[in-house]
Amino acid sequence: MATREIISESQGRMEKVLEFLRSELRGVRTGRASTGLVENIKVNYYGADTPLKQLATLAAPQADMIVIKPFDPASVKDVEKAIKNSDLSIAPIVDGKIIRLNVPPLSGERRKQLVGHIRQIAEQAKVSVLNIRRDANKQLEQDEKDKVITEDELQIGKKDIDGLTKKFTDKIDSAVKAKSDEIMLE
Repeated sequence: MATREIISESQGRMEKVLEFLRSELRGVRTGRASTGLVENIKVNYYGADTPLKQLATLAAPQADMIVIKPFDPASVKDVEKAIKNSDLSIAPIVDGKIIRLNVPPLSGERRKQLVGHIRQIAEQAKVSVLNIRRDANKQLEQDEKDKVITEDELQIGKKDIDGLTKKFTDKIDSAVKAKSDEIMLE
């Protein structure tokens, strides 16, 4: 495999890690209501675990409320049960065909816990990026051993992979800092 292909593949994998991190961060609760808190809750809908965003219209009309309107009114009980069983710790209020979630403000201690949780998620993302770097370097070394690339190309490839790794760990750090600031300032 050519050096450029290895670097390109590694970049694609690192971008997926970053996108996964961002989706995880959207699901972390801040003091403000956000549909990201509930959109990925799995609802047992006719025997299949389905993300809530596929079963209902989600809206946050106020800073402290999320409104969920299932497309199928018969699924209201299933949605309510899924929310109660989630780790959200918010009691759903069923109002006919609509479910309301009142998002209470966070205490200072809870904010600190959430920031700690975010840092753990970030560490996992960084480990994934470092694993991608390790795999790419191994592939480069193997290609050099198999005489597919020269020793100079190996060094250039490793340098490029290191630069890519730094770029993505910096992006992870900035995403975590932004989310931590959002939690602490709300």
